[in-house]
Amino acid sequence: MKLATYKDGSRDGQLIVVSRDLAMAHYATGIASKLQQVLDDWNFMSPQLQDLYETLNGGKAYHAFPFEPARCMAPLPRAYQWADGSAFISHVELVRKARNAEVPASFYTDPLMYQGGSDDFLGPCDDVVVPSEAFGIDFEAEVAVITADVPMGASPAQALEGVRLLLLANDVSLRKLIPDELAKGFGFVQSKPATAFSPVAVTLDEVGDAWRKGRLHLTLQSSWNGRKVGMCEAGPEMTFHFGQLIAHLCKTRNVRAGSIVGSGTVSNKDWSHGYSCIAEKRAIETIQDGQPKTEFMKFGDTIRIEVNGKDGLSVFGAIDQKIAAA
Repeated sequence: MKLATYKDGSRDGQLIVVSRDLAMAHYATGIASKLQQVLDDWNFMSPQLQDLYETLNGGKAYHAFPFEPARCMAPLPRAYQWADGSAFISHVELVRKARNAEVPASFYTDPLMYQGGSDDFLGPCDDVVVPSEAFGIDFEAEVAVITADVPMGASPAQALEGVRLLLLANDVSLRKLIPDELAKGFGFVQSKPATAFSPVAVTLDEVGDAWRKGRLHLTLQSSWNGRKVGMCEAGPEMTFHFGQLIAHLCKTRNVRAGSIVGSGTVSNKDWSHGYSCIAEKRAIETIQDGQPKTEFMKFGDTIRIEVNGKDGLSVFGAIDQKIAAA
């Protein structure tokens, strides 16, 4: 099934069920008003939502209405946790090669991860508001999952069983703030503004056999100012699958229902697939030409991030945002 949250003036919005083709929707009010409620009581509520979903797809939901992505908040408008990995080692290799730095051996066995702000997510069509272009505005196209409760010490296989929903993310980075923050040794804060998510989050059955071994084997498309710049494969080169990422997160603590875990920038070793963030393009230019020439995003720029299924239809709807001045 496909779930979304409509804006209603409140912090957490109103849960809706969306048809498979993203054409129609229906309020889930009689079952649950917020997605977090469903995650907290998944075994009881999800079958009821599934019934409504099937009725909607069959054209028999009497109070259905056209689905409008522009009215969406993030599927989970604020979460108990947002932890973003860096599961594509090719991304790390590329960025480090551009600055003549080696990749530590541990990076191939122990995932990189940071904790981001989860109190103020952006909807898929909300502007990315930034105080200054000088901060080095960059998009980052990612796949993410929303979890159930996962106990401390869970194995990767056990952690994978805790995946409830899939969605897309734009983990915006302010590249020119990152070096000074990392130099402090405490990680990202100011350089990672609010993250945006796709209009809908979907259950694993919606992608069929494209979900294999904890990875989404579909193409992540990124279009910057209307020009397609990335057609990156999200599955085959994901070094750490989502079970491994979640297990890393819960090594010393419980992970609670409603936690969101990101894949990090989707990246391929074959540069012909393009890029899922500008930092990669600049790294490629540095390796080839000795210096980058592609500038970061400017006010008025747009970014669109989307995944189509094997049937050619959009799976999650599109993240479609504009960069705006504060």
